[in-house]
Amino acid sequence: MKPAAAAAGHVDGAWWPRTSDLTAELPALFTALVGRLGRIDRVTYSLGDWPASPRRVTFDEGVVRLEGFRSQPSGSVTVIGWNRHRTTLSVVPPATSPDVAERVLTTAADPGNTDDNAQLLAAAPTGREQTPGGIPVLS
Repeated sequence: MKPAAAAAGHVDGAWWPRTSDLTAELPALFTALVGRLGRIDRVTYSLGDWPASPRRVTFDEGVVRLEGFRSQPSGSVTVIGWNRHRTTLSVVPPATSPDVAERVLTTAADPGNTDDNAQLLAAAPTGREQTPGGIPVLS
């Protein structure tokens, strides 16, 4: 993640989920972002990036709305807090090799980086590489 005050670029950081199951992956992401955003209110994502998902997910004794849009830039998610503060993350595909994913995560978190999702993910292959186990990596 870029520092909260950093306003440069298209994204605030990157997220590397371990699977393509959005609702299974989001709780770990929310846990990582609650300190930055407070209570999580909703998530927007590109409809073409994820299999069909429910419209709501429970987190921390509350309900978070999930909203897929065709207009959302592919390869990104935006997490919005109750206070309307938002964090937009570039999503590293789950099948990305650890070396490439680490480079994308590090580049996206650089406060001076102004790359958009396409530029960040250009080197991220979609082959059959396996990601290591554990929770999604947030940089």
